[in-house]
This record gives sequence, C-alpha cells and structure tokens, in this order.
Amino acid sequence: MNYRDYKELHKRLAAENKTTSNHNKPAYIEYTRLNWQRIKRWEKQAKLSEEQVEWLKKQTNTIKWVVLTEPWCGDAAPSLPIMAKISETHPGLELEILLRDENLELMNKFLTGGAQSIPKLIQYSGNMITSWGSRPSGAAEFITDYKINHGKLDAAGREQLQQWYNQDKGHQITSELLVLLGRE
Repeated sequence: MNYRDYKELHKRLAAENKTTSNHNKPAYIEYTRLNWQRIKRWEKQAKLSEEQVEWLKKQTNTIKWVVLTEPWCGDAAPSLPIMAKISETHPGLELEILLRDENLELMNKFLTGGAQSIPKLIQYSGNMITSWGSRPSGAAEFITDYKINHGKLDAAGREQLQQWYNQDKGHQITSELLVLLGRE
C-alpha cells in the first residue's frame, strides 16, 4: 500500500481499538492508538531543509523503497512520515508499505541482529538492494545502553526512546535516509 493507504488503515484501527495481525493484547492496541497520534504530530514537525529538498529534486535515478512495518511499532511513527516526505520530493522514488506479519518471507531476508525488527526499509535501485532500520543509529545506541543498564527495554525505556526521537526532531532519520540515497 502507499503511505496514504497505510495512514487510512492506521487511523481506522486506532478508532476501532484494533491493531494488525494477531496482536490483540491491550498493549498493542494502545500502541496503535498512541502511534496514530505520533504519526500525525511527526507529519507536522518533520521538515526537510531547503538544501535537502533541492538535492532530492535533482535526483534522476529510479528507486523503490519497500517498508515492512506495523501500526503498533513505536519506531515507525517518526520514520514513516520522513520517508513519505522524502519520497514525495524525490522524482524517481516510489514508496510502498507492507505489513511485516503478512510478509514474513521478505522480513526474514532482512533481519536486524537476527530479529524481525521494524520498520525495515528495503531499497531497490537497479541491481542494488540495500536496507535501513529499524531505527537511526543514535536511537539504536540508546536502546543498547538502556538494556545494558536495566536488563531490558521496559516502559520507562520506551518513553525515554520517544523523548530521544523528539529531541532529535527527525534529523538523524533524515540524514541516514539521504545517505542511503547517495547523499554524502
């Protein structure tokens, strides 16, 4: 589905107190609702600089981004709106979103540290296939440090991760995605 269709699905699920796949535990339903609010906020606050927009508009290569995700995924809420803004600006970039749990065969080809971590962006450009995700390097470092200090990622850690995203304002996601597209 395209980003608009994904948002419509996410909005409907949040309104109906549902989520995707077999994730019918109350926590996943709450994450779906919370992430719907986050996506709307990120769409408003995530910005590309004029320089980034100019660079993107000059690109002539054809690229396809396939993103594996789920509405309950907290890392997807800041990432997907930025991916959408980049794809809307780059004239040759097509963005397609797939639900992870409906596409496990593809997901299992792009594991992160042996896990089905999402969102996972797979970039197809000519004969080259590369990937990004599930989160920017600064957020990944935060998670690693948090787990070392606390044993696991708990509710407090998830809240601190969202604070990290808010403080970063999407800059690291944007930067890493532009590098994936060839910008140094």
